[in-house]
Amino acid sequence: MSGVIRGGVRRRRVQTAVVALVSAAAVTATVLGAGLLVASRTPFDSAFAAQNGAHLIVEADPGVATAEQFAAATPAGVVARSGPYPLTIVNFGSGPGLRPPPLTVVGRAEPGGDVDRVEVTAGRWVTGPGEIVVGEGPVRAGVGTRLTAEGGVVLTVVGTARSVSGTAVAWIHPSAIGTVRSWQMLYRFGAAGTPDEMAAARAAVTGALPAGAVTGARSWLDVRKRAVREAAVFVPFLVAFALLSIVMAVLVVGTVVAGTVGAATRRIGILKALGCTPAGIVRAFVAQALLPAVAGAVGGAVAGNLIALPVLAQTEEVLGSSNTAIDVWVTVLATAGVLAVVAVTALAAAARAGRLRTVDAIAVGRAPAPGSGRWVARVLARMPMSPAVGLGAARPFARPVRTLAILLAVASGAAAGTFAVGLASSLVRIQSAATQNTADVTLVSTALTGGTPGAAPPPAAPPPPGGAGTDGGPPAVAPPDRSSGAAPAGAALPGGSSGQAPSPLPEASAVLAAIAAEDGTRAAYGFAQAPGTAPGLTDPFTVNAYTGDASWDGFEMVSGRWFTAPGEAVAGGQFLSATGARVGDTATITVAGAVTRLLIVGEVFDTNPSVFTGPLPGLEPAEYRIALTPGTDADDYADGLTIDGLTVAPNDTEIDPLLLVVQGLTATLTLLLVAVAALGVFNMLVLDLRDRVHDLGVYKALGMTPRQTVVMVVASVAGVGLLGGLLGVPAGVLLQRLVVPAMAASGGLRLPSSMLDVYAPLPLILLALGGPAIALAGALLPAGWAARTRTASALRTE
Repeated sequence: MSGVIRGGVRRRRVQTAVVALVSAAAVTATVLGAGLLVASRTPFDSAFAAQNGAHLIVEADPGVATAEQFAAATPAGVVARSGPYPLTIVNFGSGPGLRPPPLTVVGRAEPGGDVDRVEVTAGRWVTGPGEIVVGEGPVRAGVGTRLTAEGGVVLTVVGTARSVSGTAVAWIHPSAIGTVRSWQMLYRFGAAGTPDEMAAARAAVTGALPAGAVTGARSWLDVRKRAVREAAVFVPFLVAFALLSIVMAVLVVGTVVAGTVGAATRRIGILKALGCTPAGIVRAFVAQALLPAVAGAVGGAVAGNLIALPVLAQTEEVLGSSNTAIDVWVTVLATAGVLAVVAVTALAAAARAGRLRTVDAIAVGRAPAPGSGRWVARVLARMPMSPAVGLGAARPFARPVRTLAILLAVASGAAAGTFAVGLASSLVRIQSAATQNTADVTLVSTALTGGTPGAAPPPAAPPPPGGAGTDGGPPAVAPPDRSSGAAPAGAALPGGSSGQAPSPLPEASAVLAAIAAEDGTRAAYGFAQAPGTAPGLTDPFTVNAYTGDASWDGFEMVSGRWFTAPGEAVAGGQFLSATGARVGDTATITVAGAVTRLLIVGEVFDTNPSVFTGPLPGLEPAEYRIALTPGTDADDYADGLTIDGLTVAPNDTEIDPLLLVVQGLTATLTLLLVAVAALGVFNMLVLDLRDRVHDLGVYKALGMTPRQTVVMVVASVAGVGLLGGLLGVPAGVLLQRLVVPAMAASGGLRLPSSMLDVYAPLPLILLALGGPAIALAGALLPAGWAARTRTASALRTE
């Protein structure tokens, strides 16, 4: 029987290659989907273990618990602890228009310790007052930069570091903290793997300290959840591709085995006559499918692991872990699962070989059932069309099962293409809405840029939700100290209040009037940004105050409308969720020292807890964004616009690397599935033409030319391809509407309908025509083979 298996694999090289490729595609997508789901936590867990990360970060009121009480407390279950460290909240903003939220700064003499061993990535650790080490996320400043903190205190950046636990955004020497806002204590517990265990751990710490001492605590589980969110975004669309690939594998493998059984019917009869058992013959056909499937699965497993590396590398870079890869057991399980699907499909298709009676198999061979599709051929023969077209159009009805397989393969390929186009378009809209900056030209106050063209800081973002020690704050560039009146280096930080006078800003009405008068201006607005607080929220959020109409700048409304009158505002979903407010409610916030009541008239798509409203007292715009009329050059416009106190530069919005990775994966997997669909059509046509090679000889003997033969073969799949495209497009649209919201939900976001409604009529028509294109791509080679077949050779074939 081994000879039968080897002979079948060698004779059917086309079918062998198709099965190998479809198996590779299915394993690649499955390994990616399952592997990233599991491996998304690995970079964080590796870095957390290497740094002996804190399971619980606790802050205590210095007025209730002293450092000695903190150090003497022995909560149950603690296996290691570090601290207490003095903690304060510092503002590094120097202007009144763009104010980053307060940043957590911890006084720490050494980066090491029993818990949270901070990794110094550049420079060195602080050795005394006047020095600061910054984290790599919130405050982007290189070694040697001089930062002006609140009260005019000047700090020199001597190093950069990362804390996987997110215990601070910057570290200074304990002697540099004048007023301690709170004490920070870091704990590791023997049992800390579940929310219930962490709740018990917090209760143990709270019980070991004086009543009311603990003002905040954050679990490492919350930190890990945010850390793995980016990789988790990949999972829904990879699962969708994995399902498409597995469906394609079932179709192609089933058709290949069934076609092989049909083509070898006479051979099966001879094997049975020679003593082969039905079970042995079935096993032989299953093995003929599994051998190339195993080869393809191995290649797909390797490809899946290699493609996953760029995704995991992003998380590694942030967390400082290394050697992260998809777990071997995930690869083995995903590969075995796909091979099991191939085996079951092949077994079902090969079962007919075991049921064939020996006499019938030898006598009938592979001839089709009498009368199959004859009535359709007769009807088409009476219609005004070429005989070659009529013969080809009638062929799908002669082999309905094989035709159905072609239809589903083409529909799957068209669905994959439609889904890929929709996914890419949705992601572009999501990035634009998340960036909230589609302007062509930006003007920024020189008080924030130090007079450096194009040095505008990115918009501030609030710290992630959590308790004490949140690694929060904006990716704000703290400006280098260029003021001559700053306090001397080494002065102690006051611990909370900002004592630096705001820099003067140009009047908004005058700036907007000058911008409007410039040729090429289509729209413009100014905005200020400041941290805000609200009752019931422990963390600050971002308040964006706009002067002018900003609704054109990439904002997408989830519900409600954009604000149009004083006292109205729109808010991001995270702010509404944190406060429990809804559209139509009135929110009371405190910003720039003033209490403001705002009517929430809409929910805007936003990745941070933010509020967007009109001008607010005490917040003068420090940045202006301009949209240009079509055809206006941004560089020339920026060169021609001069306003005192503002730096003008063309806007340069960076493309999110995550978006590029998703689009690259989508394109790769889509091309793979379309190629598999075309090869599926190719394989089924090869089987069909081999079945009726004698008929081809008869047609040629009656005068059919090679060109007419090609037309006949192409016509046999043209209608099926068109129908497959018409079925695949709505399936792809449906898949996009299921997967994109699931990806957003993995990141904790809710999408407006505009981010899903990305298909225009013309692209949908072109995508539907992709079905016939896939069918044509699969039909050309078999058609050429049929056209070159010699009449005498075809007539001699049985």
